Amino acid sequence: MVGLHHLWMPVLLSAVFVFIASSIIHMFSGWHKNDYAKVPDEDKVMDALRPFNIPPGDYMMPRAEGMADMKSEAFLDKLDKGPVIMFSAWKSGRGSASMTGSLVWWFIYSVAISVFAGYVAGRALPAGAEYLEVFRFAGATAFLGYAAALWPMTIWYKRSWKTAFKETIDGLIYGLITAGTFGWLWPAKYMGGM
Repeated sequence: MVGLHHLWMPVLLSAVFVFIASSIIHMFSGWHKNDYAKVPDEDKVMDALRPFNIPPGDYMMPRAEGMADMKSEAFLDKLDKGPVIMFSAWKSGRGSASMTGSLVWWFIYSVAISVFAGYVAGRALPAGAEYLEVFRFAGATAFLGYAAALWPMTIWYKRSWKTAFKETIDGLIYGLITAGTFGWLWPAKYMGGM
């Protein structure tokens, strides 16, 4: 077993490497450019919604009040007429487009994924373990952390399968980066007191 306190370097460096890779993927590659389509007549739709001053949050339309309501003729008519929409409303204003807060939270999330990858690998493997053994445990754990939670959004909330697949490929890349970093920086056999 290897304690997490011996894995601080691969935890932090793998998070930094994932942060850099994700920045390249999202800002320079164009891989995710078309994940979200533009609404037809965007200006008219925005003008129509603006008077409602929708507070930030997650919404669905139409939304049933319960199982019985889902079977009601009124609710079924709303589904038939459409639109059927699930969306997240952000706070209005120029600051809503700022990426700073999201980038900070993404880095914190990457550190958390690396902590779990280190924990699993550290419990499964001794100091001095072979690179590929460390790669396997850390990589599988990191991949699950970066990619597994994406699929329920597609399964339950009808998010695009194409987007979920592309984000799963991203998760695989991040998992491989994490795996390689842990394999590279795994503690040698002798570490003093564990």
